[in-house]
Amino acid sequence: MLLIGFSCMVLVGYIFRLIFLQLVNGEKYLEKASSTTNYAFSITAARGEIVDCYGRSIATNSTGYSVIINKLMLGKQDLNELLQKLVKILERNGESWNDTMMIGRPDENGSYSFIAEESNEQQQKSLQTLKSAMGLQQYATADEVMAKVVQKYDLQDYDATWRRILGGIRYQMQLEEFSNYNNFTLAEDVSDKTMATIKEQSLSLNGAEIMYTTIRDYPDGTLIPAVLGSVGKITAEQWKADDYAMRRAGYAMSDTIGQAGLEAVYESALRGSDGVETITRNADGIIVSTEVTKQPQPGQTLVLTINKDLQKKVDETLEAHILELQQTRAAGAGKECNAGAVVVLNAKTGGVLAVSNYPSYDLNLYSANYSTYASDPALPLYNRALQGQYTPGSTFKPAVAVAALVNGVIQPEDTVNCTGTYTYYSDYHPGCLQISHRGPVNLFTAIQYSCNIFFYDVGRRTGIDVYDQVAQSLGLGIKTGLEVGEGTGHLTQKTDDNYTNGLELQAAIGQGNTVVTPVQLATYANTLANKGVRYRTHLVQGLRDGNTGASIQEFDPVVEEVIEDNTGAFDAVQQGMALVTGTLRALSDYPYTIATKTGSPQRGDTYTTAGGRRTNYVNSVMIGYGPVEDPEIAVAIVLEYGGGGSNAAPLMADIFNAYFFDKTSDLAVTPEGQLVQ
Repeated sequence: MLLIGFSCMVLVGYIFRLIFLQLVNGEKYLEKASSTTNYAFSITAARGEIVDCYGRSIATNSTGYSVIINKLMLGKQDLNELLQKLVKILERNGESWNDTMMIGRPDENGSYSFIAEESNEQQQKSLQTLKSAMGLQQYATADEVMAKVVQKYDLQDYDATWRRILGGIRYQMQLEEFSNYNNFTLAEDVSDKTMATIKEQSLSLNGAEIMYTTIRDYPDGTLIPAVLGSVGKITAEQWKADDYAMRRAGYAMSDTIGQAGLEAVYESALRGSDGVETITRNADGIIVSTEVTKQPQPGQTLVLTINKDLQKKVDETLEAHILELQQTRAAGAGKECNAGAVVVLNAKTGGVLAVSNYPSYDLNLYSANYSTYASDPALPLYNRALQGQYTPGSTFKPAVAVAALVNGVIQPEDTVNCTGTYTYYSDYHPGCLQISHRGPVNLFTAIQYSCNIFFYDVGRRTGIDVYDQVAQSLGLGIKTGLEVGEGTGHLTQKTDDNYTNGLELQAAIGQGNTVVTPVQLATYANTLANKGVRYRTHLVQGLRDGNTGASIQEFDPVVEEVIEDNTGAFDAVQQGMALVTGTLRALSDYPYTIATKTGSPQRGDTYTTAGGRRTNYVNSVMIGYGPVEDPEIAVAIVLEYGGGGSNAAPLMADIFNAYFFDKTSDLAVTPEGQLVQ
């Protein structure tokens, strides 16, 4: 009976417990059982393509694999152990990982040292951030920093090498705010072998995932690299700037953005709209569902004015011409030529058809070879075409001629007596080489044979303020309107600290303090071609939908300024420039009528001639457009140490040949952006 009574008491106790759980606290426990937490992770959208004027790819995307650490998936997995396993896999396959800590590997004694270069401002900032993050003063040593790293990330059980490896990754995770809501990208663009190994070992790698990603790819990395710019991870400084503005704009710290050039300028159009993957976890920490709740949308396609075929040909001919000068010309006459730039514009729109620099670099190798490129004394990263500052020399003379003509200072037939020396000022007597001319010289002859005496006199009578203003209206010494960074240049002015009457005379022949960029020279040539109508120089033709190819926006040509000409000034200058072409062996028999002007501006450095005389090196500068009856292209060339303007004439001929005879001719683009015959 006692046993039966005890059993009844236990049964009654269970009944009361069930009543308590289900009736009294039933709602509370039901809510707990059904409560979940959603975690949203971004799915990066494919970056928009960049294409040429015919829709041919210049910058596109390829599929790759990234190794991701997901904190939600870690479970009981020790993070340091997981990272060590993954690094061993990456090392075996020759892969790198995400680590920007400015401390090198330990030496044989287990001591550490900083690797930030004193001249590298970005690296110095990163080092300062590291010391601050570890709670140390800026005078802390590398060993002191590493001691804090070991303590902070619980790395005491690892040797010195692994402390540095794991500490660097853990610090990077801290910088990128690794959390339940923010995954960490350990490695990008890993090999198929690494991807397969991690998937095979997934049971022992809780928290590690392989994600398919898109990687910026340039079919020909040598094509306009300085204009395209680059993409790269958001830096810590960028992430924190303007009170975390990038976060408010929807970026994650691990995102890749345009860092320079067109990639940066058109970031908002190219980036696309990220998708969302939602992971749901219940109250016990168990993942109950994973779902893509928003599909990513690719960025827009950026259509350039660049003609890919012409660009490639101009790149090749610029390099070939410089190498030929090095091999065939004498000292001081072009042998030392080691760099140059070419800009080709569509004369009817101001669109850039080609923009070339030599030396240049491969954008696909930019990250891997940055240190090599940056330390190269030939400056391959320098965008000479858009930012180089060069004395224009005699290519400036047409601007002075236009100013004198439109202001009524001279008529085309008016003459100046070229005696070889200009004696207007008692204390300054500049000369003229009198190449193929002497005595009374009119405008046409002065342009044809580049008579200094004529332009000294006409420039003085016109006045530097007047011809400077006209030169700016033509496109010199001002921004051209390009979407990417460009140099402004400078025209010699009366307000210059070293201004003298002699400096003003030199300015009239494109010397003095005057410096301009090659793209300004091309814009100037284009304005001459269009009889005083200056178009905004531009690289972008429009934007297209990344999915359908349909046009979103087309950029029409913009007229920036018009020089009123009731005197026939531009016709007269064009006639003189056409005569220049006739004096150049490479262009004298050209099948189209081309207007050109050469310049041989002096450099500041000198060499010793065969006769023992010290003389200045000169650049080669040349502008041109054609056909003069209905101009299609305008061109500017600058060759450093080129040995004189006429040395650029064969290159000018090659560029016109590439456009007229090798150009893409029977192609068209549909409204959807498709290239058709």
